[in-house]
Amino acid sequence: MKWVTRQNVHVDRTACPWLIKKFVDPKAEYFFVPVEKMEETVKKEKAIPYDTHGAELGHHGDKCSFDAIVEKFIIKDPAVLELANIVRAADTNKMEAAPEAAGLEAIMTGFGITSKDDYETINKASPVYEALYTNCKLKLIRENYKKEIEKMDMKQRREFLKKKLEE
Repeated sequence: MKWVTRQNVHVDRTACPWLIKKFVDPKAEYFFVPVEKMEETVKKEKAIPYDTHGAELGHHGDKCSFDAIVEKFIIKDPAVLELANIVRAADTNKMEAAPEAAGLEAIMTGFGITSKDDYETINKASPVYEALYTNCKLKLIRENYKKEIEKMDMKQRREFLKKKLEE
């Protein structure tokens, strides 16, 4: 699959490639183009537009493009849904909705400023989203096994959490 979005990626446009490669198409290709080249690139490359004006996989109401991709491809992973809250909060400037949002926005701003191009930015961003995804999984595990975890010492807790992450 080929995907196209606006150049100068930020939060949503760095999160979507991670999501697509991990849950939709590991061999996805991306194009980052000026707004005025979107329509031309969609036609020429037969690419799926995202996070751009009028795109099905764009902002709708309070939801961002990450949400649209989750919904379109029926991604039901609870950790992805938790991560969607963070991405949405950071991308729509509703930092109070997720404690991680301000940090994510700051990191993506830094990557965008220091990278030579959008490809480098999404490459730098991918491990950040992978780490946030793992943290979301851990948060859910901690909630589901709260009573058991409370009885463990630090070493036991760490081993338990690692084991649960691998399941």
